[in-house]
Amino acid sequence: HIVKEIAKDRNLENNFDATKVSVFFDEKANQIHPDPYFDGEGPERKSCNYCGRCMTGCPNNSKNSLDKNYLYFAQKLGVEIIAEHEVVNVLPIGNEGYEISFKKSTKYFSKTKKLTTKGVVFSGGVLGTVSLLLKLKKKSLPNLSEMLGKDVRSNNEALIAVVTPDKEKDFSKGVAIGSILDLDENSHLEPVRYGRGSGFWRIAMMPSVSESNVIKRIFKLFFALFRHPVQWFKIVTVRDFAKQSTFLLFMQNLDSKLQFKRRWFRMSSHIYDGKAPTAFIPDAHQLANQFAQKANGKAMTIFSETLTGIPSTAHILGGAVMGKDKSKGVIDKYNKVFGYDNMYICDGSMISANPGVNPSLSITAITERAMSFIPKK
Repeated sequence: HIVKEIAKDRNLENNFDATKVSVFFDEKANQIHPDPYFDGEGPERKSCNYCGRCMTGCPNNSKNSLDKNYLYFAQKLGVEIIAEHEVVNVLPIGNEGYEISFKKSTKYFSKTKKLTTKGVVFSGGVLGTVSLLLKLKKKSLPNLSEMLGKDVRSNNEALIAVVTPDKEKDFSKGVAIGSILDLDENSHLEPVRYGRGSGFWRIAMMPSVSESNVIKRIFKLFFALFRHPVQWFKIVTVRDFAKQSTFLLFMQNLDSKLQFKRRWFRMSSHIYDGKAPTAFIPDAHQLANQFAQKANGKAMTIFSETLTGIPSTAHILGGAVMGKDKSKGVIDKYNKVFGYDNMYICDGSMISANPGVNPSLSITAITERAMSFIPKK
């Protein structure tokens, strides 16, 4: 394991560990097992076969995804799930609650449908929830807090791929994120894999260049290509990109904030407080180069980082954060939206700080806490 070797090189062996993942493991692989999580009440599972396709959709029925827990039990309790539809309006209608307007999300032109409900829970993620609420603040929900769209954070992260031309190497076997290395009290590194055949990222990657000055960055880019043209040709033409590549997910709990604003038909981001997020984190690039040397490969980043210096993130957070009152947040400590009755926000947009690691369990825990305060029928 290359990350484990890096940990040893840096005298951080005790900081290297396996991740806790939402995947079912058993010695009897590819056999059907009764539900192992919910006292037998959930769906049957198969043990993980380490195909590496966790993030593109587990084909083996091993990943404990939403359709096998929350949504599964919701349907068993009689909930109707209207898939492939997008909410376009939420209109308060007095004591009756809210009128929800929605339409088919997989068609350009579709008829708007409506239903009424006594309460609303927004769980569309930062890009879904915040974008919708920014639009509705100008129309049907004007009492939303002025904090809406503010305090947007990432995990201050860097996503760097290492690709090797060595056909004998296979990085695709295992779970998507199987280990973590704590570099210091603020920084963490996780190697990420995709299953064989998942080569989409190939078209978005360019040589990794760590330089904030755009002129110097472009010069270094061309210098890298002309210095090793044959090796770069082999890198970009590897037959199976996922098999011969690993993504290094570098995360920090250091803060940088953005603000989302609604502009015409889209949402735009702006510097809100402190320094702007950067695509050039020296520690991340040093680690990537160290990994590349051990893998006999080259480090690559998404083209937007190399060309424009704009960082990417897999963990967008905030925009509808908690606060003690309407001037400090969009929701209270019970996830209730300030200014509206029986309206909640339960997704990554509620997160008020940078956890520095994958936030899924934090989102789940806060959501379950919020739901625990709703009286049972």
